[in-house]
Amino acid sequence: MKEATAGIKIVAENRKARHDYHIHESYETGMVLTGTEVKSLRAGKANLKDAYARIEKAELMLHNVHISPYDQGNRFNHEPLRTRKLLMHRSEIDKLIGKTQEKGYTLVPLKIYFTHGMAKLQLGLATGKKNYDKRQDAAERDAKREIDRAFRDRQRE
Repeated sequence: MKEATAGIKIVAENRKARHDYHIHESYETGMVLTGTEVKSLRAGKANLKDAYARIEKAELMLHNVHISPYDQGNRFNHEPLRTRKLLMHRSEIDKLIGKTQEKGYTLVPLKIYFTHGMAKLQLGLATGKKNYDKRQDAAERDAKREIDRAFRDRQRE
C-alpha cells in the first residue's frame, strides 16, 4: 500500500489504463463492500486489471475487480470477483449515462484508495487509444526525457 498525500492510502492502481485509454474526466465514487472485503483492501489485496464499470438499471456497477478473500475470514467470506455497486449522486450518474451512450466512451477504474476511513474508487471516463496514439505518446515521452537530460547536462557545465 502506498501513501500518496496525508490521509489517503492507495490500495490498487490501474497503471495500464492511462496507457490504453485517453482519460477525459475522473470521478470519485464510493463502493458498497462487505466487512471481509474492506479488511482485505486494507491489507492491499486488490487487482484492477481487466476491470470496468457499467451503468445497469440507472445504477453504477463495477465488474471484474479481484479482491482476494480475507485470510482470517470464515465461511461467510466474500466472492473475489463479485459485481459491486458504486455510489454516486444521481445527477452525476445521469451525466455518465449520456456520455457513455456516445460512441467510444467507457468507464475505467483508475485506483482504489482509502480516505477518511472510507474505501473510494477513482473512475475515469475514457476512450480507447489506437496503436499510433500509443507510439506518439511514447515518442513525446522520449523527446521530453532527452530535453530534460540535455538541460541538466547544460547546467552542470
